[in-house]
Amino acid sequence: MTATGPSIGIIGTGAIGGFYGVLLARAGYDVHFLLRSEYEAVIENGLLVNSAIHGRLHLDGVQAYRDAADMPKCDWVLVGAKSTSNNALAPLIAQASAEHAKVVVLQNGLGVEDALRQALPERVHLLGGLCFICVHRSAPGVVEHQALGGINLGYHSGPATDLEQKALVEEGAAMFRKAGVDSSAAPNLAQARWQKLVWNMPYNGLSVLLNAGTSRLMGNPDSRALVKAIMEEACGAAAACGHPLPEVLVERMLMATDHMPDYLPSMYHDHKERRPMELDAIYAAPLAAAEQVGLAMPRVESLYRALRFLDAESGARQ
Repeated sequence: MTATGPSIGIIGTGAIGGFYGVLLARAGYDVHFLLRSEYEAVIENGLLVNSAIHGRLHLDGVQAYRDAADMPKCDWVLVGAKSTSNNALAPLIAQASAEHAKVVVLQNGLGVEDALRQALPERVHLLGGLCFICVHRSAPGVVEHQALGGINLGYHSGPATDLEQKALVEEGAAMFRKAGVDSSAAPNLAQARWQKLVWNMPYNGLSVLLNAGTSRLMGNPDSRALVKAIMEEACGAAAACGHPLPEVLVERMLMATDHMPDYLPSMYHDHKERRPMELDAIYAAPLAAAEQVGLAMPRVESLYRALRFLDAESGARQ
């Protein structure tokens, strides 16, 4: 297959980076993958996505690199690594970015773009990507895709005018759509991040505390009530911070989760593998934003403190 269109760099070839990178490469894009511990396995076996939607997708002859300095300068750079690594990621992103690259942060949480923006060249366009997907890595270079897969993109900062920002977001969305991914623009990136937090806050943390996937959390009346209460608390914080969300959002999310296959969120896997959990982006940053406008989030605060205890007890390694 001859690559066409813009070149794409994947920083963090785990579940998210691996899934979208494989789809983009199979769509004919020139995709380059930065790997660390999985480099040897991917060089030898390629990347494999076992997808409930797309079937078995194998990418052989992967353009893989151990060092960002060895990668070509890419037009688009997709950041699939967890936000816990952002301090170390910034120089790698800068190394892999072409002169006016579009960097898309495919991470959960609030304020993840703000932290990276300060460490990136002014010439770089920074976008946020909201991934709605059930996916996890089962082995080096192997990704299991259970459901969903869409991405909403929003412009965060950079040298583009308002009109240029819309064009760049649409260019990125069109790139994903060509790869078979449902993608559209998020007119308000901050609001979109709060909306995704309404789901991430309860299910990520409770999956760890209660050792349960979404089916058990939704099937038990007590855990279901707690999920709903945390969602409502997150919606109240979003509104207080100037980003009101649709009144029907909580019920829609509960209904959508009822119809999902049983799913263990990424925080569950991080805790199980003794990796740092994304507590700052998913809990600390929203709690701080709410506190700044005088709003308490007692349920989220309690969940956050319990998860911090578990993170410290596990001796989570970077």
